[in-house]
Amino acid sequence: MAKGIKRITRKLLKSNTCSELMSFLLYLYTKFVYYTTLWNKDELSRLYQVWTENDSIILISWHGRATMAPCFWDHQRPMNALVSLHNDGKLMARLLEHFGLGIIGGSTNSNAKAAAVSLMKALKNHQSICIIPDGPIGPGMHMNMSPLYFAQKSGKPIIGITYSCKRAKIFSKSWDEMMLPFPFNRGIVKTTRPFFIPKDADDAALEALRLEIEQEMVSISMDADISLNRTPVRQGTRIKTKKNHPVQEG
Repeated sequence: MAKGIKRITRKLLKSNTCSELMSFLLYLYTKFVYYTTLWNKDELSRLYQVWTENDSIILISWHGRATMAPCFWDHQRPMNALVSLHNDGKLMARLLEHFGLGIIGGSTNSNAKAAAVSLMKALKNHQSICIIPDGPIGPGMHMNMSPLYFAQKSGKPIIGITYSCKRAKIFSKSWDEMMLPFPFNRGIVKTTRPFFIPKDADDAALEALRLEIEQEMVSISMDADISLNRTPVRQGTRIKTKKNHPVQEG
């Protein structure tokens, strides 16, 4: 039964009409959750201060905490999101378009060069970019190097954002353990400090900075869960495959 539902869902996602409808319904649901939730958004002021001081930023968020993130954008500052345009990525792209974000299609696995050029062009034009650094296949809450490369070349800071809600469904069988908050809720938004990547940083320095940013992103995500008396979601060990098999970290 469950496998049959999954097959039907995949077929629906491949239909442009169905994908558009699903993205719009998800958009409406996300907005409904946002407006019926009592949010603690104190830390957003730090994000917007950094944004103002630097004209644009490189915003990062975990894949499992990306659905609500566009709700915290003020719409007054240009933002472009890097999104994989395959299957469920198309659904996310359409969702972000409903929020008014610009979409740059590509990932570390496909159309990477063209996407990189578009992202750098956006930063040079004082437009911010958003990257999901554990996507498109995970493991969850393990950061790849791409935000650091853009930060190093552009001089723009990396800053992370996450959230948690008191009542939510965690899709524990999914590689990203996505959180889907319920309406009429309590929530909290947390951000990292800004990270500037030196232009002369070598591979060893970049890896040290990548790990530092990853650890702070994991820490604020867990802190957000704990502050609402939720069992914190920890770093994952699975990647997105057809059967979502667990993989061992080396």
